[in-house]
Amino acid sequence: MTLLTHEPYSEPYVLNIGPQHPSTHGVFRIRVVMDGERIDDIEMIVGYLHRSMEKLAEERTYTQNIPFTDRADYLAGMSNNLGYCLAAEQLSGVEVPERAQYLRVIFAELQRIASHAMANGQLVSDAGALQTPLLYMWREREKVLDLFEMTCGARLTTNYMRIGGVAFDPPPEFYPAVEQLLSDLPDRIDEYHTLLIENEIFLARTKGVAPISAEDAINGSLAGPMLRASGVPWDLRKADSYGIYDRFKFEVPVGRVGDVWDRFMVRMEEVKQSASIIRQALDGMPAGAHKTDVPLALRPEPGEAYARVEGPRGELGFYLVSDGGPAPARFHIRAPSLINLSLLKQMAVGSSLPDAIVALGSVDIVVGEIDR
Repeated sequence: MTLLTHEPYSEPYVLNIGPQHPSTHGVFRIRVVMDGERIDDIEMIVGYLHRSMEKLAEERTYTQNIPFTDRADYLAGMSNNLGYCLAAEQLSGVEVPERAQYLRVIFAELQRIASHAMANGQLVSDAGALQTPLLYMWREREKVLDLFEMTCGARLTTNYMRIGGVAFDPPPEFYPAVEQLLSDLPDRIDEYHTLLIENEIFLARTKGVAPISAEDAINGSLAGPMLRASGVPWDLRKADSYGIYDRFKFEVPVGRVGDVWDRFMVRMEEVKQSASIIRQALDGMPAGAHKTDVPLALRPEPGEAYARVEGPRGELGFYLVSDGGPAPARFHIRAPSLINLSLLKQMAVGSSLPDAIVALGSVDIVVGEIDR
């Protein structure tokens, strides 16, 4: 009897993830070409959340444009407000009072803590731990959002920074609440470590997964934790200091391999550094005005300005052009989520679909600033 034998083969197939899918972290579509369990190719498709805010900004005054910024990266509204106001102040020559400078640092670092809590909580969820670590990290995020709410009345789209300072001085109850948060954070971070640092499943899902070399990270113009996880100690708060960040002592955490694990740990360590900066700012904050009076219809002299800040996702830049009128002639955002996403294909091709989802989670994208 003759047995017929066939060479094993597989036929590639296309899998669509999104645009509405919890793994895409927003309204974002990934077209994946699979060969069995291996990813052969991916195509990233954006634009589902495009709102044309950069064009709309040309029809509104400089002050009216501040709310647009916290609707770009809606998980880091304070950081976006700050970057835009720095660009407008550079364009118009507005000076910021000392007290306002310290308040800006406090709220920008509180925003970093809240954003990293969201990023790492969602990453752990993507890796399979669906509830406990996520809710633990969100517990601290909620405390930060409570501080935002008691100061400016909003939790997410804060609209707190102003050209020339900040909108309000924090109320008296703000200071005991932020002291309590800073007191609790070390024990909370120890809890995260207990849950995850030696967890075999989490280690297997993150260590050695989707590594990016330092050379590739630099060539891809990555920034923030994505860049520092690959071992590049670049942080704008030190490398190109803005505001009063040169007055504070803090470390720049870096990774070694540039894998998902390193991105997770860099964000975890950055929470500690942000808490240290907030403590120093509280101890050194002077009395005085919280903002400089600026006309609502500010008319900067014709010219251009670019200001950048170290947002939770990396270099967040705002480019403004003035023609002497009350609205910008040109408004553009350098969005770190868009740049950092560019290496997802390199991270995903050749891996499995579950690893690609974890890799995407480790990038920490916000689709609002990708599409704008």
